[in-house]
Amino acid sequence: MKKIVSNILITFLTLCFISLGSVADENTRNSEINAYVGNFDFSDVKQRAILFGFQHRNSQLSRETFLGKLSPITGGFITENKALYVYTGAQADFEFGSFTITPSFAPGYYNQGDGKDLGYPLEFKSEVQISLDLNDSTRLGMSYNHISNASLGSKNPGANSYIFNFLKQF
Repeated sequence: MKKIVSNILITFLTLCFISLGSVADENTRNSEINAYVGNFDFSDVKQRAILFGFQHRNSQLSRETFLGKLSPITGGFITENKALYVYTGAQADFEFGSFTITPSFAPGYYNQGDGKDLGYPLEFKSEVQISLDLNDSTRLGMSYNHISNASLGSKNPGANSYIFNFLKQF
């Protein structure tokens, strides 16, 4: 397991350094990819697992509102225990100089695989992310999320995760 995590971190850092040199016209960037790795359900010692995921945002669909810049998101992750979560929702960006705070909400489909039983296939992910601009098209961030079924199922244990994010605009 340590070797897998080490390889992921090396790949993650390599992508960061490669992207520092890339330059593209800001007006031609329509998509943002968020590749992430983290600890699924870190607060449950028996169920915690490493997770890997991707998220996509299309900037052409973003809208400036009183809530900030709202954007639709679509993504998913898988854990080392083969639990799967696929989601679509919305996020808002609040920029403070080089930092961006991004809360999001996304309902989605959860399949426990060999992992934690969250009680229902429909789950809701609430997340907050803080990221730092590395250049005009690359950010590094950290986020915290909570997944819950809002008591739709027979049980609602929820899951808390922390995640390291690499965001790249194309």
